[in-house]
Amino acid sequence: MTSSDYEVFDLGRVELQSGEELLEAKLAYKTYGTLNADASNVVVLPTFYTGTHIRNEGFFGPGRAIDPAHHFVVSINMFGNGVSSSPSNATALQAGPRFPAVTLSDNVRCQRLLLTERLGVTRIALVAGWSMAGCQAYQWASQYPDMVEAIVPFCASARVSPHNFVFLEGVKAALQADQDWAGGDYVHPPTRGLRAFARVYAGWAYSQTFYREGLYRRIGYATIEDLLCDWEDDHVRNWDANDLLAMLRTWQAADISATSAYRGDFAKALQSITARAVLIPCVQDLYFPPADNEIEARHMNRASFRPFDSPFGHCAPSPGNDPAFTRFLDQQIAEVLRPH
Repeated sequence: MTSSDYEVFDLGRVELQSGEELLEAKLAYKTYGTLNADASNVVVLPTFYTGTHIRNEGFFGPGRAIDPAHHFVVSINMFGNGVSSSPSNATALQAGPRFPAVTLSDNVRCQRLLLTERLGVTRIALVAGWSMAGCQAYQWASQYPDMVEAIVPFCASARVSPHNFVFLEGVKAALQADQDWAGGDYVHPPTRGLRAFARVYAGWAYSQTFYREGLYRRIGYATIEDLLCDWEDDHVRNWDANDLLAMLRTWQAADISATSAYRGDFAKALQSITARAVLIPCVQDLYFPPADNEIEARHMNRASFRPFDSPFGHCAPSPGNDPAFTRFLDQQIAEVLRPH
């Protein structure tokens, strides 16, 4: 990617939720479409784990529920993803393993500054997203309830579950077991660790049914080994190890109630959400099981719980994997964007 692919909002020195500071903080973003006269057509799409604004382009387009011909789409890169401020591009003082802990609350607070100060946006029609992007949708709705009209988080949750936390510990341990890891101060990328990370991750990304029925063939892999090797190559070619772990740390700390406003009262944080919400878990998702969203919906005033069953598991939303999920998602987004 070149700098022409996106724009950068300079935040300067940002005080983080932890009390640390992020120096020379930058948010990378891209907009699509035009803000209408009353600024009522804003759709915010945060990025997900191992995602950038480029991969978000699979969730909208001409004739889709989110269409730049009608909506002003703001796709914002999460801290740590290698495009916005991250261990791989930070100042020398905070490069690599010295990058400070950043929460979803920190991300959303900075995203709000981008929208209000740079783009002149004070009202959001929809915040939507897959996985960690969906977690940010919950964060937006609880942190700035007066600003968000609707959210559609899919394959996501309002806080990390204990089981999800443990899964992430496993992939982290696989990466750090590489002797080249060197505590994050590696001279050469820890490629063996990155390959191990990818192989462990692949076992969680799809469901048992996906592997048992050989559905990997539908997405271009002749064998399971072909899939695993492709995942390995993607992580080695495209991801910095410290960036992966910075985002993982953010993910493990995800909890909309972990703010001074809610002080750990999860039910109160959910009840504070005034936005219309459609919660879309995948029944066979091994990261974010439907039970978590069902519990959340009970505490939300305007939430609909709409699970979708797909053997592609957590990767059902990934563009090109499951066309039925894509159609379902567009139906739900179109409904929530319809004037009420």
